[in-house]
Amino acid sequence: MINSIKDIIEIARKRGVKRLAVACPDDRNVLSAVDRAKVSGIVSPILLGDKSGILAVAEELSIDLSDYEIYDFPVRAEACLEAVKLVSSGKADLLMKGLVDTAVLLRAVLDERFGLRSGKVLSHISVMELPNYPKLLSVTDAAMNISPGVPEKRQIVENAVSMLSKLGLDNPNVAAVCAIEKVNPKMQATLDAAELVKLNKSGELKNCVVAGPLGLDNAISEKAATIKGITDPVAGHADIILCPDIEAGNILYKALSFLTYAKSGSVVVGAKAPVVLTSRADCEDTKFNSIALGVIAIE
Repeated sequence: MINSIKDIIEIARKRGVKRLAVACPDDRNVLSAVDRAKVSGIVSPILLGDKSGILAVAEELSIDLSDYEIYDFPVRAEACLEAVKLVSSGKADLLMKGLVDTAVLLRAVLDERFGLRSGKVLSHISVMELPNYPKLLSVTDAAMNISPGVPEKRQIVENAVSMLSKLGLDNPNVAAVCAIEKVNPKMQATLDAAELVKLNKSGELKNCVVAGPLGLDNAISEKAATIKGITDPVAGHADIILCPDIEAGNILYKALSFLTYAKSGSVVVGAKAPVVLTSRADCEDTKFNSIALGVIAIE
């Protein structure tokens, strides 16, 4: 059983060195994380962006780039598109966002000519090691799908379940969290949660156990579930928190990251190749962990 971010890093090391295309790495935390992953034997980086800026950051950090592949694309949108091209052509195994707006990178990822569309819904998953939770907890979707309906949420769950299976966790507990634990026709998230439970029980949504609607408290706290009289076996034991929309997902991810100092790694899955996608405010450790998770996500 994988119980820590350290375990994830060890799994990534065992996968062998993968080729990582980094768009716009002229940032201290990005370049530090990438170099750390290189030294750790996890990736062989390809840097695409403003070469003068990349070299300046490397000099500040005393990072030797003499054996790096570096391509000079001063325009960030162009750097993103060229990085995507490397991945779509098979010259790189995965993509990483550097110091660039997520929207700019995603336009390249979704480009009809060179992009990484697979026909599936793309979704963001963060795997988190929390100080007061006995196992890894995954949060989805904090960055991609703004207001998903049931069909999209089903695929978001399937993406998360597939990611966790690569970490050795089969049949994870999925908590569809909402503001309340009962179905309320005026609250669409509760209706969606109930529909996902039906799909799971009918066998259409496989390889997991879905419960909902659940509040966040009773999704992760057995005590809270008991107080509220919730007897669903998933309650208090969630492996995956399915958020109702991007607002809730993003707030939850950042609250856990900055208030509980959770260790985490994040990746976009559902594309032809993983996309390492972190916040520009995330620290070096989070970016390094995300590279490791992205390596494991490679099909």
